[in-house]
Amino acid sequence: MAALKDISDVEDIKLMVDTFYDKVRKDDLLGPIFNDKLQDRWPMHLQKMYGFWQTILFDVRAYSGTPFPPHKQLPVDKTHFDRWVFLFNSSIDGLFAGPVTEEAKMRAENMAYMFNHKIDYFRNLENQ
Repeated sequence: MAALKDISDVEDIKLMVDTFYDKVRKDDLLGPIFNDKLQDRWPMHLQKMYGFWQTILFDVRAYSGTPFPPHKQLPVDKTHFDRWVFLFNSSIDGLFAGPVTEEAKMRAENMAYMFNHKIDYFRNLENQ
């Protein structure tokens, strides 16, 4: 079996994002939430994610915006974020290996942790 290459260009980003979100769309836990939220806007979301990951991993200004607000009102908790990280890591591990790949996994885990805590924070504020 050939060794996996590292993420190195936009085509790799597209493969990573497409593979991951294909799993998300089919997932029993995450699929209904994402499919309900995005409906027929999946192509736009994927384009945005290509730019987001190019910006994160290659320091290319391909994304501008704030990723948290669209997630703030989603009906998600730690279980959902744990599944999201699992699907992300299992997708990427099947495709790539190397320092940029590890950076992507670390960034995804940090983002999931941060989003989960911010959502909890805002929910607690609303319940006071």
